Amino acid sequence: MQQLRIKFISGSLRKGSFNTRLAHYAAAVAAELGLESEVLTLNACPMPLLNQDDEAEFGAPEAAVALKSKLLQSDCLVLVCPEYNGSITAALKNAIDWLSRPATQPAGNVFAGKWVALMAASPGALGGLRGLTPVRELMFNLGALVLPEQLALAKAHEAFTEDGSLLGDDQQSKVKSILQGLIAQQRKG
Repeated sequence: MQQLRIKFISGSLRKGSFNTRLAHYAAAVAAELGLESEVLTLNACPMPLLNQDDEAEFGAPEAAVALKSKLLQSDCLVLVCPEYNGSITAALKNAIDWLSRPATQPAGNVFAGKWVALMAASPGALGGLRGLTPVRELMFNLGALVLPEQLALAKAHEAFTEDGSLLGDDQQSKVKSILQGLIAQQRKG
């Protein structure tokens, strides 16, 4: 059986982001489960705000093209989403907008028919839960198959060890369960 390829995208630009920490932790768990995993950060692929006039004149930014190529080579995706004012971050929304543009080559919808899991981490009591709803809706609009199970990691400032491990058996089990759900759905075809 072919090794599944999974990409993790942190929707945060902040150094020391709890969401980026969660993405790295989940990627390590995915590797333990036998998946080929990679964490992609939006800092590593900066994109200007989507402007159709600029797109017509200059085309898609190189970062969007590179990110789209990586996502097209993945079997499933985990979006790890900070919550800003109860919604999706501008950086993540902008990246998704560029990735969904027909002019962003290679051609193809990177989300259509792809299984996507959602996670969030926040120092707040809801763990970024409110921000996952608009991301879920956006993914559905783009034709993604969104896993019902999700993780909203509350009190994220207290949730990690110095080496990046996640504290708490319940949270560790939840991450593993979500990844196992992605594997099961992907293998169902």
